[in-house]
Amino acid sequence: MSEMQTEDRTDHLLKELQPTTKTYRFLALSANLGLLAWVAIWQIFLSPHPHINSTTLAIAWCIPLLLPLPGILAGKPYTHAWANFILMFYFLHALTILYLDGGERWLALVELLLASGAFVGNILYARARGKELGLKLKRLSEVEKQEKSTYE
Repeated sequence: MSEMQTEDRTDHLLKELQPTTKTYRFLALSANLGLLAWVAIWQIFLSPHPHINSTTLAIAWCIPLLLPLPGILAGKPYTHAWANFILMFYFLHALTILYLDGGERWLALVELLLASGAFVGNILYARARGKELGLKLKRLSEVEKQEKSTYE
């Protein structure tokens, strides 16, 4: 990547956020950080596993949430978008516990609310910030034409 492209990308990230985008960012950031904290608290203090070291288990549960964290903290729309793939794991875990384990239902409900909040916040922020920065996905027909011309 050329130096000019790198500077353009940096300039885009410094553009001022609109008020609604700030709200979406706050929702995404607080729900992502809340989920990270909740998973650690759940595994270490509220319901530690009887046969596995609770700290080790908490670290294992937190690692996937730590992967997109630098990009989320930096406010990168693309990172907010792909972080939702990771959130689906926690969403499904919460639904499974809600269905199967009556003793931990309230813990799973909090996890479900935080994962859902992070998911919605990430989507809304990525979309709003992407529009502000002029980022957009090409239409499939445009991509197909471009690929066709490249390989012919």
